Amino acid sequence: MKPGSRTVGAVHGSALLLTLAGFASTLWYGVDEPGNALAFGVLIALGELARWGALPGEREPAPLAAAGALAYALLGESADGTTTHGVLQIIAVVVAGGLAGIVPHVARGEGPDLDHLARRILTVGFAAFCFQPLYNAGEVTAVLGQGPFYALFLLLLLGLTALCDAVLAALMLRARKGYPYGPLLRDELRALLGIGSAVCATGTVMALGVAVAGLWALPVFCVPLLLTQLSFRRYTAVRTTNRQTIASLARATEVAGYTPPGHARRVAALSGAVGRELGLSGPDLTVLEYAALMHDIGQLSLVDPVPEGATALLPAEEQRRIALLGGAVVRQTGVPAAVALVVERQADPYREQPLPARIVRTVNAYDDLARGSACGALTALEQLRLGTARDHHPEVVESLARVLARGGGVESIAPLPPG
Repeated sequence: MKPGSRTVGAVHGSALLLTLAGFASTLWYGVDEPGNALAFGVLIALGELARWGALPGEREPAPLAAAGALAYALLGESADGTTTHGVLQIIAVVVAGGLAGIVPHVARGEGPDLDHLARRILTVGFAAFCFQPLYNAGEVTAVLGQGPFYALFLLLLLGLTALCDAVLAALMLRARKGYPYGPLLRDELRALLGIGSAVCATGTVMALGVAVAGLWALPVFCVPLLLTQLSFRRYTAVRTTNRQTIASLARATEVAGYTPPGHARRVAALSGAVGRELGLSGPDLTVLEYAALMHDIGQLSLVDPVPEGATALLPAEEQRRIALLGGAVVRQTGVPAAVALVVERQADPYREQPLPARIVRTVNAYDDLARGSACGALTALEQLRLGTARDHHPEVVESLARVLARGGGVESIAPLPPG
């Protein structure tokens, strides 16, 4: 079994054991405060139903369900008095509500994301284990009372829970994709500043609101998070539309017959994987993706098309001229200036290039060579290694080799010789 598979299995197994313990304990001892359990279970189910129309790549597709689950984990008081539900009942209610909410999605053929479900169970369990024993023992109220310090304690606890969730999410992605852990964790922490902070704030307010006003506080405090979710959904939709527009523009070279079908898409996908392998994340990856999609746009200015669009086989000066023409076109599209800079400098000697330009140049050359090579990917990689004196950075070439090896594109990759 691969190490990544063991990691995923351990996370899923831990979540399953915690779930089974929660249901077993609840069935054996019964449900404490059934009204509270039903209200939060319904809230979590409705939050999962609000996934309708969720876009791919959203870190938290069901923020209302996440906020409701965290609020129930940190619920110590209600308007009727002190609560008595324990950690295992919290797990049972969260899982039951979540499963009820995803039934319509399963009916539509959209199965649940097991990684996300396991993270939800483990992070809610973490928050409940940190809070409920201390609160039930009277330690929290004895030290902090019920004032602002108590609210600050809840916020800090939810912040720590969100940090643990980010660490766990990055660990799962590392196990699934094999990318370096540091950049993945940075992406997850950056995402916490968006919808993650809204989830933590809403979870805290819900727990405090139910303590004062009872369960009537739940629908009131759901509205701001729903509006926030809608705003983030629209923002994500705009970004997706921009990416699709750029991808359509990149296909102009294919439609005009300058490059083979799928070339820009392949270069963009492989460049993104190599970029992650080399530690790029967040906005840097976006710039790399856009530049990779439009790296051949300068060929539209040529009177005579390059045979099969293989610019990697052209003389260096001709490559540089096409790159400059492409940068001029990209600057007219409204994308960030950094994208045009990468396109312009993709044909420079690699020692003078920024890292994204090095990646685009090497991946583009690989796709050109592999498509025209009788021996395929392995021969193309060896040709790239022979060009590491001037044209291709050795680290980029070896990162490309590792990505291809993980994806099954190359059966045997030899390390680059020292020096």
